[in-house]
Amino acid sequence: MCPYMQFIEGGRRFQCGFCSCVTEVPPHYFQHLDHTGKRVDCYDRPELSLGSYEFLATVDYCKNNKLPQPPAFIFLIDVSYNAVKSGMVNIVCQELKTLLDCLPRENPEVESAVRVGFVTYNKVLHFYNVKSSLAQPQMMVVSDVSDMFVPLLDGFLVNVNESRQVIESLLDQIPEMFADTRETETVFGPVIQAGLEALKAADCAGKLFVFHTSLPIAEAPGKLKNREDKKLIGTDKEKSLFQPQVGFYSSLAKECVAQGCCVDLFLFPNQYVDVATLAVVPVSTGGSVYKYTYFQAQSDQERFLNDLRRDVQKLVGFDAVMRVRTSTGIRATDFFGSFYMSNTTDVELAGLDCDKAITVEFKHDDKLSEETGALMQCAVLYTSCSGQRRLRVHNMAVNCCSQLADLYRNSFRGVLSNPTKAVRETLVNQCAQILACYRKNCASPSSAGQLILPECMKLLPVYLNCVLKSDVLLPGADVSLDDRAYLRQLISCMDVAESHVFFYPRLLPMKLESSSLPVAVRDSEERLSKGGVYLLETGLHLFLWVGASVQQELLLNIFGTPSFSQIDSNTSLPVLDNPISQALRELIYSFRAQRSRYMKLMVVKQEDRAELIFRHFLVEDKSASGGASYVDFLCHMHKEIRQLLS
Repeated sequence: MCPYMQFIEGGRRFQCGFCSCVTEVPPHYFQHLDHTGKRVDCYDRPELSLGSYEFLATVDYCKNNKLPQPPAFIFLIDVSYNAVKSGMVNIVCQELKTLLDCLPRENPEVESAVRVGFVTYNKVLHFYNVKSSLAQPQMMVVSDVSDMFVPLLDGFLVNVNESRQVIESLLDQIPEMFADTRETETVFGPVIQAGLEALKAADCAGKLFVFHTSLPIAEAPGKLKNREDKKLIGTDKEKSLFQPQVGFYSSLAKECVAQGCCVDLFLFPNQYVDVATLAVVPVSTGGSVYKYTYFQAQSDQERFLNDLRRDVQKLVGFDAVMRVRTSTGIRATDFFGSFYMSNTTDVELAGLDCDKAITVEFKHDDKLSEETGALMQCAVLYTSCSGQRRLRVHNMAVNCCSQLADLYRNSFRGVLSNPTKAVRETLVNQCAQILACYRKNCASPSSAGQLILPECMKLLPVYLNCVLKSDVLLPGADVSLDDRAYLRQLISCMDVAESHVFFYPRLLPMKLESSSLPVAVRDSEERLSKGGVYLLETGLHLFLWVGASVQQELLLNIFGTPSFSQIDSNTSLPVLDNPISQALRELIYSFRAQRSRYMKLMVVKQEDRAELIFRHFLVEDKSASGGASYVDFLCHMHKEIRQLLS
């Protein structure tokens, strides 16, 4: 039921806005109509008056026709040599002591219903019994990783408050137990299997937090080999490097989705780990991948802990199914994002959170009416973090037009990228065709030497150029295969705001006299003044660029030193009691709050080595990997349009 249903015959029947079918109104839902033909209770019922609303689902909408259990979180920590040596194991264990008080809950007054469990692993898996009646945690080792099972039922998944002392004791002991380990090999497949089996045994949905360091080369299901081959880059075979190297993880992902088991993967690699394969389960289950290459406790702890805190605390739904319905004339034909589909209509999400977007492609394949427009409905059935089964519905109506000029006048300024290698030429061709079609059918006549863009699409060429020269489609020589695979899965579930700033970063000049939010300038080196300080945000990185001849007063206000040479690029910004320092720190804080990943601030001094990294994000300039400048690209587009028109 939604606001687009038309009630007729005094309210006894209704006509569906999607398929025009007429149906009897059940007696319990009947209500009289007013003089305008609207139901009298229209504004008392969310589903008749609002675009988005939620229902509590009945038991018929639950798995096996019984109400769900509250979900569980399982923490699976790699304790191999690299994990211990980098400080990762110690940091995770210390942080979890306080973080377990912040598990997601819908009512802040009530304790979270989420239960927790703990596993450590290298070549074998160690399960821990943390039952509240025990004086000390008990460890059980499963060394037969080829046939994974959970060696204990009672005491593995527990309530945090009841088992607090046993859990704290365990988290203190883990770093000591493995402090002197010499084991360098790890498994990965059995780790996810273990978490999945534990959720099956407890008959609940949940999330696995996996902290992993290296390519899983130990003998076990899902074992991988190093296939990083630089010779294949730029050839037709390159795409094979971004496909999973074994089929094992795809079938494991299918099992996870069926159970409502979502996987979040935190990677701490020092070399190639095959992100393209390891990310299959997280991406298919609606999970996230976080990556901290060459992790060092001192410099990377801040970013990792902020990501982990947000990931554990954010509101999340489990075991979700999404359907998109449309009125006649358009239909949903393709879906992009982190999910699994076993048929053409149901988008299945083992986990669903506020940081993921799902992109839907619609096809126009029948007549549309300008009067009624086109209707879309997105319905999501899910289990909340308190264990309630719910149905959330979003409705949208869009206008239709028969004049091309109206279409160009009202098109959305959105950027979509379809990450594959052949896509570069396709994108340029599509863009040229859109603009040539406008020129031919809608624009007033003018000389062929003039480039004409529709008002709403003035930014299309600049965004398109940014997509073409991004690390996803035209990576520099220093971008590893793992980095590219990581970016691919990240982009596929970004929303418009995040993809916008990822492809075209925000560049803001910091001024002495201004108290208001700085106005962004264009991403080009010619916009940088030697006497200026600029903040650049990409959604994944934050840079503060300092010109070589900045006023002493500004340096003093931001860095606490009047001298350019004394600014230390490796330290964090000092907290100083003056309006400029305060405004800058508040701006950085607000940027971080808008993004799903924590952005570490990097101070870049003009002429410094780090300036090369910073310049990479000045996307209107020519890039080191051969990407065109905006001006050159515009000329290229103009040539393409003229060719199409002639």
